[in-house]
Amino acid sequence: MTDPTLTTGQLDLAGVVIGKGTSVQIRDISGLGRPPVREEDFDQPSMDGAWPGPDYYATREIRIDAAIRTPGDRAAALDVLAALQQPLHAPAVRLAGGATHTLRIAWPGRPVKRLQGRVRLLDADVRQAIHGYVPLDISFAATDPLWYSDTETVTEIPLGWLTGGGFRAPVHAPIHVQNGTVAADRPGWVTNTGTADAWPVLRITGPCANVTVTHVPTGRTLALPTANLTAGQWIEIDTRPGFRTVTRENGGNALSLLAPASRIDQFAVPPGTSEMRFTAFDATNTARLRLTWRGTYTAL
Repeated sequence: MTDPTLTTGQLDLAGVVIGKGTSVQIRDISGLGRPPVREEDFDQPSMDGAWPGPDYYATREIRIDAAIRTPGDRAAALDVLAALQQPLHAPAVRLAGGATHTLRIAWPGRPVKRLQGRVRLLDADVRQAIHGYVPLDISFAATDPLWYSDTETVTEIPLGWLTGGGFRAPVHAPIHVQNGTVAADRPGWVTNTGTADAWPVLRITGPCANVTVTHVPTGRTLALPTANLTAGQWIEIDTRPGFRTVTRENGGNALSLLAPASRIDQFAVPPGTSEMRFTAFDATNTARLRLTWRGTYTAL
């Protein structure tokens, strides 16, 4: 489903656009600053002060004070209220653990950004609906408190045959070229435009075997030493918090193919541009690694 286009001053609440230029006017929004933290401080025994423990972000609550305005048209106001409620009923999110709604915000002076979470409150005061006026109290609980770019970034990295990634003049013998019996590798570049670590989804498409993906600056590696993919088969590694799965093209769980030392929970793309290296055995040079991620931000 394509996301609706937003203009400055508008919000997309689970697929319904509200705000400037719509019949739902926004009077106030709170919760856009630093999310609350779950602190683990404890008092120093027999001493003044406390010892600060880790600070983990808690759920970010976005509170929206809004009102439906369809002057003199009670039926239209109630239709708008119904339209706001309808997507929140969808069992695909409402009855599925881990599934989320999306809140997209086109804030003045900022590109469109999004949050993932659940709409926890949509309270309406219909006493004045006869006048086409219905005040709304909306609460969106962002279970992932970080902000994400509205569009995904996709990079596809093929295998390469040259061991050094190419020739550099002057060329001196001997020149080493890989053959189909040696794991070919090809450096690629990924850019996280945000200010926090981004978590990519990696899809390796065969034919290939003995796959390794390395984030060069950190040395973090995802290795599938026993994987053997034929043409058209793929393995997808989802590193996003709350997901972190390894699946095959048939939907089966492929976590057992991941080497024990491979840490999905540490394979993040830091802010800026960094190198990603894809290594595998492939005599056809047609295997591909596709990375998909969103720029991740600590602030709107």
